[in-house]
Amino acid sequence: MGKKIFSALIIILALSAKAADPMATNYSVRQCEGSLTPYPTEVNPAVFPDSLTPVFINHVGRHGSRYPASSANSLKLKKALQRADSLGTITAVGRQLARLNDLVIERSTNQWGALDSLGIAEQRAIASRMMYNLGEVFTDGCTVKALSSYSPRAMMSMYSFLHQIDRLNNRINVATSTGRVNNPLMRPFDIDEEYLNFRREYVWKPTYDAYFEQMCPTGVIRKALGERYPFADEAEARELAITEYYVIAGCRAIGIDPEATRFMSKEEYNALWSCFNLRQYLQRAGSTVSVVPQDVAVPLLRDIIATTDAFIEGTDATVAHLRWGHAETLMPLLSLIHLKGCYYMTNYFDTVGLNWCDFNIVPMSANVQFILFRAKESGKYYMRVDLNERPVPLQPNDSTLYIPWETARNYLVRCQPLYLL
Repeated sequence: MGKKIFSALIIILALSAKAADPMATNYSVRQCEGSLTPYPTEVNPAVFPDSLTPVFINHVGRHGSRYPASSANSLKLKKALQRADSLGTITAVGRQLARLNDLVIERSTNQWGALDSLGIAEQRAIASRMMYNLGEVFTDGCTVKALSSYSPRAMMSMYSFLHQIDRLNNRINVATSTGRVNNPLMRPFDIDEEYLNFRREYVWKPTYDAYFEQMCPTGVIRKALGERYPFADEAEARELAITEYYVIAGCRAIGIDPEATRFMSKEEYNALWSCFNLRQYLQRAGSTVSVVPQDVAVPLLRDIIATTDAFIEGTDATVAHLRWGHAETLMPLLSLIHLKGCYYMTNYFDTVGLNWCDFNIVPMSANVQFILFRAKESGKYYMRVDLNERPVPLQPNDSTLYIPWETARNYLVRCQPLYLL
């Protein structure tokens, strides 16, 4: 009888522990790589009705998988690990982490931020599927226009994509543009004064800091550096923990399996991801803290509307407008149009990880495609929106995938804030 009571008590305590944080996420280790995760490899072609013919595409994409954006995080982690080694506090886990971090540095030196072979393969695969699934768009002699940000990884993503298109049909005419001239569309976060003020004034930071201080599991870095490691304060421990997360989460994008559970539990990985995810949400999407981050995408949204109008009206025969930028390009745009899973308003920021997930929105090579179809009988135009090559409803509370262009256009126009019209 005593054993039964004891077992029941253990179960109650376990359930109570889970109930203590009902907002805790339980995503897989790969999902917890967040926006650093490579593009999905299993993408099934979307079938459209026989009554429709695809005729025009607006594509906005993120660059493909890349080496870490800079050496800052790896060097910061290396310095802490070397200090722990010299002080004699480093653990066996810490030595494994040091070897992994050194491998990241070795592979990335002289290539920090550059597109890697996986990123090239991702872009070519997306291009192949576009040509196969929407081949009616790309007739011999048609014109395609492509542009990218000035970032070499975005530029290389564009050319990798176009290289594959040309391999499949070299009778397509392609015009390209790259450089800072494309900043208003691809890097508005560099030039929009209101957004720059938002960043300078750290409007997002108090909300993030409060969450980060509560949720960041510093035990992760203590496992590596040792319990006797002399952290200056808890803030330093948190910063090193999130640095460790960033280094580990970015490994698969450069072809390294980090075996993340060697360094942290699945629960700890989820907690660190939730901090990283919240930071991106507050900085790059509309929220109750500020809608300024999504408003930077208004020029890009207007360009998508205008180029579609021009095709329908016959003033521009271009059949595809292809653009390459960054996660910071896509997150505002997808939030601005309130696309399902990409827009979330709340005053309870511990719920963000359950409703806005960067790994679904902006993995490496993320993209959104606004595909225009013409009805074979009536000649009317319909639009379908694909997020990462999966059709998604455009309008909230409406599951319709194929929307008359007039309806879609009106909705997209209304997504723009009145003060910017």
